[in-house]
Amino acid sequence: MNNSNDELCPLRYMTKILGGKWKMSIICILSNLDAIRYSAIKRKLKDITDIMLAQSLRELSNEGLVNRIQYNEIPPRVEYSLTESGRSVLPVLASAYDWAAKKNAC
Repeated sequence: MNNSNDELCPLRYMTKILGGKWKMSIICILSNLDAIRYSAIKRKLKDITDIMLAQSLRELSNEGLVNRIQYNEIPPRVEYSLTESGRSVLPVLASAYDWAAKKNAC
């Protein structure tokens, strides 16, 4: 693999979009459900802070991977789900999971 900047551009983009401690986990959680509320995502991730979860969801939404639907109710209700673009990432994450499982066999 030639390591020119032009060839690394897609890898840098992928790292920008999916990098960080929580984004791939958030996508995996969303992949199993039609829609989920913020508090349910937070319960599933346990150690994530509110600031980090909000920031990660905002970034994934800004990149078009996550839908954020706010319902005009009292109290307010917000649900998150994967977009078609977000679902297109799932095979990549499944391959990465398989690779990591083979490398880190318990």
